[in-house]
Amino acid sequence: MPFAQRIRHALAFALLLLSAAAAAQPFPNHPIRLIVPYPAGGATDFFARTVSSKMGDVIGQQIVIDNRPGAGTTIGSEQLAKSPPDGYTIMIGDTATFALNPTLYKNLRYDPKKDFAPISLTGRFALVLVSNPDKSPYKSLAEFIAYARANPGKVDYGAPGPGAPLHLAVELFKTQAGLQLTTIPYKGGADAMKDVLAGQVQVMFVDIATGLPQIKGGKLRALAVASEKRIPSLPDVPTVAETYPGFDAWAWQGMVAPGGTPPEVIAKLNSAFTAAMKDPAVHQKLIDSSVEPLTGTPAEFTTYMAGETAKWAKVIRASNISLD
Repeated sequence: MPFAQRIRHALAFALLLLSAAAAAQPFPNHPIRLIVPYPAGGATDFFARTVSSKMGDVIGQQIVIDNRPGAGTTIGSEQLAKSPPDGYTIMIGDTATFALNPTLYKNLRYDPKKDFAPISLTGRFALVLVSNPDKSPYKSLAEFIAYARANPGKVDYGAPGPGAPLHLAVELFKTQAGLQLTTIPYKGGADAMKDVLAGQVQVMFVDIATGLPQIKGGKLRALAVASEKRIPSLPDVPTVAETYPGFDAWAWQGMVAPGGTPPEVIAKLNSAFTAAMKDPAVHQKLIDSSVEPLTGTPAEFTTYMAGETAKWAKVIRASNISLD
């Protein structure tokens, strides 16, 4: 065999050994990419950055944030679905990613059931029904309901991001309360809240992290919260469920890997995330930002996702909402 050919064979064999050695190393042996399907600076990005550093310390590798915003989280979700199922690419998505998009989009290019391997629920934000305290004639949920029934179709609400949790929460409320409200669509929550603050739109649901400063400052009136129980930051504000039992709406988040990721890798990621959430500094930072920290098993997340998908599919279809 010629000398040059022997060298090439030797190099190829050496590379094969190195590859085999790398594959044999326990997970993880290099940095992990965490996709955030939103721009930097938002609530999901804040959560990811707060947790990822400690989670990286626990698992022994750096976790690098990769913001892939756009199209109702579908851009980042498609990126994850196409990634190798080895645990080195994961994602934090939200209610839209996992529970709403499969019904909102007729031609969705990912399937949460098949393309994602659940790791854990991560957190949720309470939603609050608010109005302008100076320009609305009602001071409570009961008064608002009475006013809306006396003025069918003349009460409007801000609908940020068609099909988003803040929009669908009102659609669910309309159905359960039997109200005729007029939808005022917005591209995002900030624009909708600006008009509620100005008294140009009568009500909307806001997430607690965004709305609490305005509520505490007296610029918004909290009529009710959408959680099943009253929340610590607004203990005097009733729940919608106190009037309509069973009403429950949250903006929630969860962590997933690509479908087909080995169970032992999912277990390591779940363990590292759970340990990070138990860190007192991480926990307190999330609480201070009005996030309710959550942990759980992949199976629990799977069950929760299925329940939310079924619940919101009924609301979306009844409201005839489509984003295609």
